Amino acid sequence: MNTEEIMEIALEMAGLDEIPGDSGIHVEGEEITNAIIGIDMGTAELMLADRLGYDLVIAHHPPGGESRIHFEEVVKLQIDQMMEAGVPPHVAEKAIKPRLKAVKMRTHVSNYDHNISAAKLLEMPYMNIHLPLDMVCRRRFTETIEEATKAKDKAKVEDALEAMMTLPEMQLGKTEPVVYVGSEDNILGDWTVAMAGGTNGGAGVAKAYFDAGLSTVFYMHIGKSDMEELKEYDESGNLVATGHMASDSVGIAPFVKRLRKEGIDVTAMSGVFVPE
Repeated sequence: MNTEEIMEIALEMAGLDEIPGDSGIHVEGEEITNAIIGIDMGTAELMLADRLGYDLVIAHHPPGGESRIHFEEVVKLQIDQMMEAGVPPHVAEKAIKPRLKAVKMRTHVSNYDHNISAAKLLEMPYMNIHLPLDMVCRRRFTETIEEATKAKDKAKVEDALEAMMTLPEMQLGKTEPVVYVGSEDNILGDWTVAMAGGTNGGAGVAKAYFDAGLSTVFYMHIGKSDMEELKEYDESGNLVATGHMASDSVGIAPFVKRLRKEGIDVTAMSGVFVPE
């Protein structure tokens, strides 16, 4: 199997036809028999993989190159997610602007060549798969919460938290979902899993969801200043941070299992938890 075929598996699992802007094959590889995968896989992990004799390094987060340069393309997908939840288009576009600006500025100053050049010098096949596996995560969380709460007349936030913790990847992680705004005793109400958009939408996107009538928003993670801004804005809404590494693993683990089924020996490290 080669790197292109491995990427195709991830796209198929996510229901995508093209490689999104935050993912890519940075150094191509053929005849891949073993691989090592992690959330963040940089120069140190490339050298480790080379020393241990791996054929391929797979990162989740964009390590540089085109997948970092074009990261903002994926952040814009949050506009569609908001509109699907009932947020008016002009409100959705305005809500994501601060996050888009921050992403652009961060990308502009980043050393996008650092890890990629190391992989090329080592002649180590190197790729990263971000959005496709985040989409798998979002789907699994959504299906799990829906199944656990659909029969309850007034499901609480706590019911959703308990449902997420039934996923084996969440159990393997060292963190659990946290209600940073609101309370686990609150009624769940209308809700959304606001993931698979590059990064969290910050306070602006959560506000847009609350203003559209949603009671609960699930982020993978959120910054302190955004959390405090949301608390001041609307304490009646619920903002849940599900936990970064464990949540990423909810999307990555099925992919790892698929690769193993295809005959590739895959080692997980750097925050990826794969149930046996």
